[in-house]
Amino acid sequence: MSLNIIFMGSPDFAVPALEGLFASSHKVSAVVTQPDRPKGRGRGMAPPPVKVCALSQNVPVFQPEKASDPAFIASIRDLQPDLLVVVAYGQILKQALLDIPKHFCMNVHSSLLPKYRGAAPINWAVINGETETGVTTMKMVPKLDAGDILLVERLPIKPADTAQVVHDALAKLGADLTLKTIEHLERGELHPIVQDESKVTFAPKLSKEDGLIDWTRPANEICNRIRGTQPWPGAYSYLNGRRIGIWNAEERPGEKRVQSGVVTQVTPAGIEVETGARRILIMELQPEGKKRLDVKSFLTGNAVKVGDIFTSRLDPL
Repeated sequence: MSLNIIFMGSPDFAVPALEGLFASSHKVSAVVTQPDRPKGRGRGMAPPPVKVCALSQNVPVFQPEKASDPAFIASIRDLQPDLLVVVAYGQILKQALLDIPKHFCMNVHSSLLPKYRGAAPINWAVINGETETGVTTMKMVPKLDAGDILLVERLPIKPADTAQVVHDALAKLGADLTLKTIEHLERGELHPIVQDESKVTFAPKLSKEDGLIDWTRPANEICNRIRGTQPWPGAYSYLNGRRIGIWNAEERPGEKRVQSGVVTQVTPAGIEVETGARRILIMELQPEGKKRLDVKSFLTGNAVKVGDIFTSRLDPL
């Protein structure tokens, strides 16, 4: 059976799912995505990745500023879809839109619901030190990520995984789960499960401030934040009056002997820094406005010595 599907999504994460639908026996009659936005230093208008993918297949694209717009909803209704598939679209859909498809609106969310509802589930799972995450398909309701669960696939988070690594793995896993959920729908094998509201946690959108390192926190929490804020906003601190991005670090043992943030050792292998518990060894840094550097290259042009202090605010020189 070939279903008439409308796909709604915007960022890179949604592209594998859309590509999987294009390669299936189903018909994607339209794609809905966010409007083009200014991007980069030149602030030129850039299309969402999902739009680029859709146009490569000559599929009509809708880009409403608000998905609640009556004219847009009427256009979707005219297409008479069997199913709406929503992957990281970026807006909560109103009931008028959810009522349109023959079956339902299906959302693909990058967490093990009901944990990490919201805009940044991958980042917060890594920041919080989770060892497992996954993707969930659900029937959509006009409330943030609260619909009945359809299917789930799990993914381990390895100790060195960044949010970007987990993102890429979940995008592929989500694409597979999208098709699997549709197959179960066609066979009448879906058995929706109501989410347990007592287990709900939230994953709000990241801000630049979420990358700021608090050196009074334990070393493992700091390392998790460094991994979890990649590629944006990136973890950072201040050293000798300059903002420094920190991209790669690992936890090291050591009894606390000096103030948190103090540099305790400097070698070509890394810069060791005291934390609230144990230490971290920083191996990749980025001076503000410059490219990322391994520690050996960084030390060539940036003097760092034992006793220097990484801080959580910009102190005057």
